[in-house]
Amino acid sequence: MTRSEVVLVGVDGSAASLHALDWATAYAHRVGWSLHIVCSYSLPSFTAASLDGGYAALDDTTIQEGAKSVLVEAEARVADAGVRATTEVATGDAAGVLVELSADYGLAVVGTRGKGGFTERLLGTVSSALPAHARCPVVVVPLRAEANRGVSWSVPDGGTGGPAASGTEPVAVAPGAAEIREVRRIVVGVDGSPQAERALQHAIEQANAWGAELTAVTGVPVGNAGMLAWLPSAIDREQVLADIGAGMDVLIDRYEAENPGLRIRRIVLDGTGAELLTEFSTASDLLVVGSRGRGGFRGLLLGSTSQAVLHHSACPVLVVNKHCPD
Repeated sequence: MTRSEVVLVGVDGSAASLHALDWATAYAHRVGWSLHIVCSYSLPSFTAASLDGGYAALDDTTIQEGAKSVLVEAEARVADAGVRATTEVATGDAAGVLVELSADYGLAVVGTRGKGGFTERLLGTVSSALPAHARCPVVVVPLRAEANRGVSWSVPDGGTGGPAASGTEPVAVAPGAAEIREVRRIVVGVDGSPQAERALQHAIEQANAWGAELTAVTGVPVGNAGMLAWLPSAIDREQVLADIGAGMDVLIDRYEAENPGLRIRRIVLDGTGAELLTEFSTASDLLVVGSRGRGGFRGLLLGSTSQAVLHHSACPVLVVNKHCPD
């Protein structure tokens, strides 16, 4: 097994990160990969008046022990899942650490509280920065009540269970953990861009891995409230949607021809990609989106489809940026 067949998981002891670990465990079990679980920490510093403007750093012994305890809990959580796992304590900003490590792994998984709002859109948050800069695809798993409905993997000690994926055994997750839905329905955003085509390629890989149905969605804002509302009234908006759909068919027909047995449902609707994908997330198990991966301030602001979907999706989101290998 190569390192590219390992899922990189960032944990910090929070319920959201442990929920993401459960998702990563289910995925690793499904595809026969292993896990590498990382807990990182950075040392805060404060000015010390007695040092004439110098800085005094906190002793990292206690913080390091805390990080180790988080990994001990994580190891115990996946112990019965039948998945090989290694752990690592790293120093530095969590987003920076995971971005640097991501070049050596096939997939990175992190969690988010999924509450949205300004604080979760700030630069530096792992769930925003990692998808924009990672060198591998990233799955962001939200911890939301609505994200925990549906089919779940079995839970030991009398917990709630559900059917496993065809041909596999159920994956055990920790008692009392939020349910991890089996991936049966995948939705990918397609808009004709190179980034979206790469997202489609990865969505096909995920559909093949999970044995899931795949739906491609394109949003065209041609309604009165849309960005193309300035179009003359004589423009046939239904024809605009039909033309966009024809373009989507050309792309998807090619991929279906290259993947015998694969059938991709196609949907073209009036609306923005972010709005439509967020709506579809309530009835899906995984969203797949592409990202230009520019990073920086503009790449993390509202308005980017991938960022908007990350903060509002009810299900896990797989982001494929330009840095990811083909």
